[in-house]
Amino acid sequence: MATLTDLLDRLLPQTQCRRCGYDGCRPYAEAMAEHSAPANRCPPGGPSTLAALAAALGREPLPLEPSTGSFAPPTVAVIDEALCIGCAKCLPACPVDAIVGARRYMHTVLAADCSGCDLCLPACPVDCISMQPAAAAPLTPAEISDRALAYRNRMDARSAREERARAANLAALLAASHAAPGPT
Repeated sequence: MATLTDLLDRLLPQTQCRRCGYDGCRPYAEAMAEHSAPANRCPPGGPSTLAALAAALGREPLPLEPSTGSFAPPTVAVIDEALCIGCAKCLPACPVDAIVGARRYMHTVLAADCSGCDLCLPACPVDCISMQPAAAAPLTPAEISDRALAYRNRMDARSAREERARAANLAALLAASHAAPGPT
């Protein structure tokens, strides 16, 4: 059975941009469900998302909190290949793994998978990433919902992969500590 947090999370655009002041859409949904956050801190969602969040919470809609930014059309990250030095600092910054590449090689953004979160911008030491308009035409509500689900799935897959890597690293450290000879 879906909880209020689940419902609120599904209403959010899943950009994972952190403009709301939380570490992603799910933590923001949890805070709203616990009545510790207002439903007006999601610039990427636009006015319709703020209205839907307020309705789900049984609250009056509020205008967007100015400190979170402003409503704007969706954007995607674009890497200037001539400037990219292959430092790979943008890779861990992307919450949906839309940036591909390897250390010391040029990186690129999978535009169809980019949520437009802007988190890669401050990570780049040479400012070779810019944000460009995502689509020429506005998306339908169904397209917005499909994109949010895709972003959520990509973020969940990334989180699962990172957790497996942490567990494997911990297992290797434990194995090494047990294999090491003790003091003599």
